[in-house]
Amino acid sequence: MTRGGRILGALALAGWTGAVPGDAAQVKIFRSQSAEAFLKGEAAEVAIESGGVLRLAPRARRLAAIDAPFAFALARTETGWAVGTGNDGQVLAVAEDGRITTLYDAPESEVFALAVDRDGALLAGTSPHGKVHRLEAGGARELFSSSETYIWALARDREGALWVATGGPGRLYRLSSSGTAETIWEGGADHVRCLLALDNGDLLFGTAGDGRLLRWRAGEVRTLLDSELNEIVALAPSADGAVWVAVLSSEASFVDLTPRPPASGESADGAQPVVTVEESATLGSRTLGSRGPRSELWRLQASGATEKVWSSVDETIFAMLADGGRLWMGTGLEGRLYALEDGRARVEKEFEAKQVVALAPAREGPVALTTNGAALWALTSSREARGTYTSAPLDAGQVSRFGTFRWTGEAPAGTSIRASFRTGFSAEPDATWSAWSAPREGPEVALTDVDRGRYAQYRLELVGRDGESPRIVSTELSYRQENLRPAIETFAAMEPGQILVPSGFNPADQLFEPASPNREGIFETLAPSTPRDERLKPVFKKGWRTLQWSASDPNGDELWYRLEVRPESDAAGWLELADEVEGTSFAFDATALPDGVYRFRVTASDEPSNGGAAAALTAVRESEPVALDQTPPELRSVERRGGERRVEVRDLGSPLRAAEASIDGGEWKEVRTEDGLLDGREETLIVSGVPDAARLVLLRLTDTSFNVRTFDLGASEVKR
Repeated sequence: MTRGGRILGALALAGWTGAVPGDAAQVKIFRSQSAEAFLKGEAAEVAIESGGVLRLAPRARRLAAIDAPFAFALARTETGWAVGTGNDGQVLAVAEDGRITTLYDAPESEVFALAVDRDGALLAGTSPHGKVHRLEAGGARELFSSSETYIWALARDREGALWVATGGPGRLYRLSSSGTAETIWEGGADHVRCLLALDNGDLLFGTAGDGRLLRWRAGEVRTLLDSELNEIVALAPSADGAVWVAVLSSEASFVDLTPRPPASGESADGAQPVVTVEESATLGSRTLGSRGPRSELWRLQASGATEKVWSSVDETIFAMLADGGRLWMGTGLEGRLYALEDGRARVEKEFEAKQVVALAPAREGPVALTTNGAALWALTSSREARGTYTSAPLDAGQVSRFGTFRWTGEAPAGTSIRASFRTGFSAEPDATWSAWSAPREGPEVALTDVDRGRYAQYRLELVGRDGESPRIVSTELSYRQENLRPAIETFAAMEPGQILVPSGFNPADQLFEPASPNREGIFETLAPSTPRDERLKPVFKKGWRTLQWSASDPNGDELWYRLEVRPESDAAGWLELADEVEGTSFAFDATALPDGVYRFRVTASDEPSNGGAAAALTAVRESEPVALDQTPPELRSVERRGGERRVEVRDLGSPLRAAEASIDGGEWKEVRTEDGLLDGREETLIVSGVPDAARLVLLRLTDTSFNVRTFDLGASEVKR
């Protein structure tokens, strides 16, 4: 919309500026009401359920703190659990009461694979020299030694054969009950990462490097899933005969697919796997520049069909455990335990150690093994008595005042939800942030005592009673940015005669000629035939000029513009062209102004988003001098020299841009200048090749303002 000016009625034939509209107060709201939104924060003893519900998490009891740098493997035994560790290469027994004993201290530094044999003995795969040991009452007995670096997985099939998955390179071995080893598959993968022996005699295995799920059946190997991600990391059988398949492409993977030569003095098989919380420390199985998911969960039906069930761009799945109709998933880099039930995933627990690397069954729920702070945890059926949820830093974009915090949900009798807040100016909370405010109860809290800032965080403390937990299904935090002045980046006049119209513009639909004066100005305004947010294209209309600018607002406020003009010689003589222009260009009929040099001024205002002129801020920018010229060139003299005409011409307002001649109705041909360059206001032109009998010798002149005039040079000889 444009409000006409006092002198010139005109039309802004421009597109929408793209500013974000808002109401007068420009109050905005941070809103969290989904699991994806809540997962951006940190939960301590709080579960993030499917559908985006916060409630107290199931209680996790630490069974044992493991005195080893890393823990990798976990297996359920008759008396508790066995744990395989890293850097010290031990197999530990953890009893139900948490007591730890050392079962085996391997000569190798890592134990990545554990399995319980049919008679209860433990099988351990050690690295980096690729060996399999059977731990018996009398000690450890070596069953198998390979040329590969890693032993990743072990599995007994129904015939009693032991399957061994190796890496560096990836091979699949089968050890008969007599101990004879046979290479079953070596298909070019970097690693064979996981195994699952099925009751029907089939064996499923997954690879890293090419991300394939394969099936061995009666001596033949077939690909069942060829993933776009690089690593099949875990397999878990479902009660209905399907198989869960975890696929990943993550910097936190135990395998490192980055090709690199051995260091000086180091053998090619001496490289150690890297397990780290820092994503930048290793590429793992993730390709440089990857923007896709880090983990995917697939379901392999008994028929062989596969479907993707879950995906995450943040989480790395390390382990799975199927328990009836529920699937547990242990992840990093936030140390979360997910439960997938009825097709929906929820966070049941978030551990301080940032990687849940293995899961095993227990009486009440799963047992989780964490590393980088190695410990064994048992999930119970009871809930925590209290927990906290801390949001991610919320970015208001500019310095803002925070208004009201609301949560929706329920707090049963005896339970409570209390909220605290803090603000700051750095993206990551640090010592420069304000202290946490005093906690306050109630579903609606006014933040009157909270400092202004660009960033804000809220912290919720949930307190339960007698197994009851409060529930939060959504949160809202309102804020209003401090108003900042808009900016005008560019402002200039387009070439004479150029106007901008919507890309779908049809000239047949438009009225282009002035009909009669109207009440808004001496020229009739033109209305666009298409929506104002359509893309624009330039067209030509003689006598018109277009002003064009670019502007922005740091608050994202909607802007409108006022346009003014003054003669170059009158610094105070600003006259309004138009007001409340919503686009970023303005076309007007320049014939309404006398020839001369002018300045134009644009003022950008954020008034539409700030409740009126009193609260609005503006920015102003002037154009460079702009010459307006409606006067055509003139003929000074014509001198006849045989078949030539020597013609002197001039233009009072603009340099000449074209000179063409036509003889007796022939085609227009360019005329040469005496000095070889047509660029001045006064020029001497040479029209040659004029026959003596020529009756009509026409000279057409055009200046840089596209004023055109044609002269007949044959009518008579013109003197100065």
